[in-house]
Amino acid sequence: MNPASGDRHARDEQREHLELARLLPPPPHQDMAPDRLRTSKEFLLNEIDRHHRPAAPAARRWGRLALATAAATAAAVAVVVGTQGGGAPGEKAPPATTASVQLLNRVAQVAYARSQAQPRDSQYTYVRTVGHSTSLSERSDGSMQRDTITQNREDWTPVDGDRPGLQRSSGGDREIPALHGGTLNSPTYKLLASLPTDPQALLKQIYADADLNHGAGSGSTTGPDQEAFTTIGDLLRSSVAPPQVSAALYRAAGHIPGVVTVDDAVDAAGRHGVAVARVHGGERSEWIFDRRSLRLLGERTVLLEDSSWGRAGDEVTSIAVVGRGIVDAAGQTPDARSNP
Repeated sequence: MNPASGDRHARDEQREHLELARLLPPPPHQDMAPDRLRTSKEFLLNEIDRHHRPAAPAARRWGRLALATAAATAAAVAVVVGTQGGGAPGEKAPPATTASVQLLNRVAQVAYARSQAQPRDSQYTYVRTVGHSTSLSERSDGSMQRDTITQNREDWTPVDGDRPGLQRSSGGDREIPALHGGTLNSPTYKLLASLPTDPQALLKQIYADADLNHGAGSGSTTGPDQEAFTTIGDLLRSSVAPPQVSAALYRAAGHIPGVVTVDDAVDAAGRHGVAVARVHGGERSEWIFDRRSLRLLGERTVLLEDSSWGRAGDEVTSIAVVGRGIVDAAGQTPDARSNP
């Protein structure tokens, strides 16, 4: 690297660090509780162990980035940003920005520290979401009609997937067939618990699944990178996973090319936050986080240019997560433990 390139790289790195500092409040300075400190040390030791393993020869490296101090734990870790798979045909995305990687790692550390009892196979995961999506249909005169569809619903999924689940919406209750283990597109808690907790191993598995329908020769315009980002977003929004797996999913997303940050985004419940996003096909998919707690609030897809789906700036979808947990029976909620 010549001196000019080195200086430019250093300036870019400094700008990314300043951007993250602007997006989020400073970490707290008070002493941590013993259990939080213990979890922080465990997370840091796992990171150190992971980064001292021999690297796979085929892996491409973009260099080490200093991880900013986490908001909840004030620990620092080093991460490696790499690429897996490829973008859509004819599209080569740059590596994820430093600010997005740092934000995802801060979110991961908070997720890792979140306490959650190990559920029993007989229990159910519960997720409640509110929001809307857009549908497009052709009128008899050939013009296109856009409609907004409400997406408010509650989902109960058996931990082991061996029994039917339940979905409740404005249209009433609907039984969901047993998943029997599940897939990445329809996961059970038991399946999620079996996933790798090493981010790169986890991302490799996600890309393998994405390549089946969106890889070279598939004819898909989505591409493996965008499909991997979408898959991780769906898992984080619509499922309940062990804290270690949730943390790995967030950190894995930092290895996907094209990931950036968005200063201000609003979820379907009207809550403002900072977002991690990826642009594809004139749309920006955003995962929205609370600035202080770093909890996932929801996600939305925003048009960046006029299209059949609407004008630039319009939301195609917007979903907010307003409830999540483990319950003993379908129909129960984590707060009331009874039929709502």
